[in-house]
Amino acid sequence: MDEGTELSSTIAQIVHKLSGSQLHFQMERQAKECLNHPSVQLETLKEDVKQYLRKSGWEKKLQNAVYQELNMIHTSGNPIAPPEHIKEPLTYMRKAQASWEKRILKSLNSMCTELSIPLSRKRPINEQKELLTKWNEMGTDEPDLSHFRPVYAPKDFLEVLINLRNPNFDNSDQPSATSHWGLIQVPLRVKDLSELREFFSELSLGYGQLGIEESSQVPQDIFENEHARIGRKVLADQDSAAAEQYIRQGSPTELRAELWGLILNVTSDPEDIMYYEQLTTSVIQHDLLVDNLFYKDVKLTASNDDYYFVFEDFLYQVLLCFSRDTTVLEHFKYNSATPPKSYIRGNLGIEEFAVVYPPNGVIPFHGFSMYVAPLCFLYNEPPRLYSVFREMYMRYFFRLHSISSSSSGIVSLCLQFETLLQTHLPQLFYHLHEISAQPLRIAFKWMVRVFSGYLATDQLLLLWDRILGYNSLEIIAVLAAAVFAFRAENLMEVTSLAAAEAVLADLSTLKVIPLLQIFLFATVT
Repeated sequence: MDEGTELSSTIAQIVHKLSGSQLHFQMERQAKECLNHPSVQLETLKEDVKQYLRKSGWEKKLQNAVYQELNMIHTSGNPIAPPEHIKEPLTYMRKAQASWEKRILKSLNSMCTELSIPLSRKRPINEQKELLTKWNEMGTDEPDLSHFRPVYAPKDFLEVLINLRNPNFDNSDQPSATSHWGLIQVPLRVKDLSELREFFSELSLGYGQLGIEESSQVPQDIFENEHARIGRKVLADQDSAAAEQYIRQGSPTELRAELWGLILNVTSDPEDIMYYEQLTTSVIQHDLLVDNLFYKDVKLTASNDDYYFVFEDFLYQVLLCFSRDTTVLEHFKYNSATPPKSYIRGNLGIEEFAVVYPPNGVIPFHGFSMYVAPLCFLYNEPPRLYSVFREMYMRYFFRLHSISSSSSGIVSLCLQFETLLQTHLPQLFYHLHEISAQPLRIAFKWMVRVFSGYLATDQLLLLWDRILGYNSLEIIAVLAAAVFAFRAENLMEVTSLAAAEAVLADLSTLKVIPLLQIFLFATVT
């Protein structure tokens, strides 16, 4: 493909995206206001306006916005490919995703019919007032959720992935020496250990890291002080690309919230706060069936977690607002999934009466609220917490519950995990395979929740630092393999899936960065 054509298309795509953005309107307004500034002269108007915007920080904001769009293009594919290929280039993946979506929607509609509850209804005025009164104390509310069930659980999704096949590929053609004993049987290209070492090179023993007890190169306290100093400078410069590179070695606790916001290009402008308030108003005015699914999920997961139960109110607020946010639909341009639709009552099957449901196009599954829970440790202002979560979801988390060939998609992550284990711990993999304790059946729940709820929070945040730093979810497959390697001796003694699960039931004492370093850089190839 012609590089010049692709570059031109990329530039045109970014210009088109930013031309209608909030940033564009803000810069336009600022440029008009600066015309009254004494430093702006008619003879040198163009250059003076540029200089004014540069000095007042708008040029840096524009650079960060462009960098974010480049990141999205990088992870979503070729900008001049057909729309369906940008969503997913492999036909059999698209078909499998469409089939899975039908199952989810059928499950939701069945629940709706069984319980005689509408998908959406306008709340009566008295109910609106009551909800508004207890908005900051929703955790104290105890609605009857006994009849509601998750639309699906991760294990249901895993069964779909296990049965995924490329109709044009015959596994029997593979030589037995290279056959894949794992559950994922699709021929996707995943990185081998040497490629992972190169990709995650800043995790090697030659670099200082936050998240380890002692560095072999310099005393850890000296490294931490210097790293924090550099972090403050990165924040002062407000450069997204520099922040992304910096955080590959971990973020100091006191800088993490600001660094993540900078990388995700999240602002706290009045417009952002106003938009969050509009979403809140939408929650107050309209009741959705999926609200009950979020309530149930928080009760089943975060409310029972020693780390996260205190954030129950925040979780309800963020998740209910998220379900109403139509800007989330933007990610379906590069997501293999398609937003589910329902029909206005009495017009079933008539396309012009079809509406996206829920409004953000995302039907929650069991464990969904754990994508938000760790962020509550960083942000105590709901509008900012919400904005960061939404960006994390639209950049990363959606890939963990949709069927795609993306290297950060759940199918590739599962295959990456199984390939690493089979290649570098073949005896362990064979043993678990023989006792019907396939490793993926244990590791899948970790990966689909990005280890949220399994690791201690400080360790989880160190892991998520690296996801943002490398702009990739591949590290969670590496960590899953590293956990098995760490517990290999005990796992070789087990004789059943239940026993293997017991060995791996508690990950709360694990130290993430040493585990990753040992697996990546001390494993013999």
